[in-house]
Amino acid sequence: MPRQPGTPPAAPPPGRFARAFELFTGRAAGPYQAAVVRIGFGLAWTGFLLREWPNRRVLYGDRSPWSDGLAARLLAENHAFTVLSWHHGRLWFELVYHLAIVAAVLFTLGWRTRASGVLFLVTVLSLQNRNVLVGDGGDNVIHLMAVYLVFTRCAQVWSLDSRRRGSGGGVWLWALLGLALLTGPPGLLWVPWAVAAVWWAVNRRYPHSEWRDVLDALANMLHNCAMLVIAGQVVLIYSTAGWYKVQGSRWQDGTALHYPLHLDYFTPWPWLSGVLDAGLPAVFLLSYGTVIVQVAFPFTLANRRVKNVLLALMMVEHAGIAVTLGLPFFSLTMIAADAVFLPTSALLRVGRAGRVLRRRWRRRALP
Repeated sequence: MPRQPGTPPAAPPPGRFARAFELFTGRAAGPYQAAVVRIGFGLAWTGFLLREWPNRRVLYGDRSPWSDGLAARLLAENHAFTVLSWHHGRLWFELVYHLAIVAAVLFTLGWRTRASGVLFLVTVLSLQNRNVLVGDGGDNVIHLMAVYLVFTRCAQVWSLDSRRRGSGGGVWLWALLGLALLTGPPGLLWVPWAVAAVWWAVNRRYPHSEWRDVLDALANMLHNCAMLVIAGQVVLIYSTAGWYKVQGSRWQDGTALHYPLHLDYFTPWPWLSGVLDAGLPAVFLLSYGTVIVQVAFPFTLANRRVKNVLLALMMVEHAGIAVTLGLPFFSLTMIAADAVFLPTSALLRVGRAGRVLRRRWRRRALP
């Protein structure tokens, strides 16, 4: 239809770059995956802290063989962050350790996630950097993911924040955290504190302004970049693990799993280890299957069906490691990291099933 005289020309359709930019800044990708990652790592760190509560002073406190002097010398060399270096003594350590438990629980539940996420990061770094000699691969993954999760909007679903209306109480928490920061030396922790102040002020004064839209776009960009980094980190973990296994002679001849099944430290169920190690074909298949899955996983990301199959196999493998080798928190950590690749449709079905069970529970609880 010809354009009528005097009417302005129609705007051209947005180009590919404009559509991609709008998609990248207009919404936070993978909200359900981010929520599962948040819950998984929060549970793993909470469980670890509770399990090691009787040994906390030996691992990170005043009774640790890695004394404050040795820790101070290492911190001076690697410039790692820990609030335990601000003050010394049992009282400060106990405060930080129990704050770590509280922060991990609140972060898992998704309560005031901007604040609890930063506290989660601070406590993870503080305890792990106090004694770097007691960690394992799972602790390293928690260390990295705690940094990445601060930049995500991981409480949009499946959190207390997603159910909360209004912002009452947030300013009091912000003020308390500011007072707590005064107890230590100035540092980068003032940056998220100031960002939270700006976010609250804009939401309070200009809830429907362009400033609010700009903050939302920046938050979405940071979230999407952080989710890409998390996915890349998981791919890097499996790639390096798989290719290093390929170079090992015990993995090449298929006997690698035979040896940990005979170590007392990794045999919480000796009868189960004996059953798995009774037949050489089982050990051979598990050893080769582990290498094949880890090496092949990064190459299957372009095919959704194959990726989902390998993802399920890796999660089952980690569950088996938790039971067979007695590494529950390492396995939970890796399963939580794998969750970034879970399909949204499956997570939505899990959410619907959870709502159905909750309604049934409420009906049964009614008199």
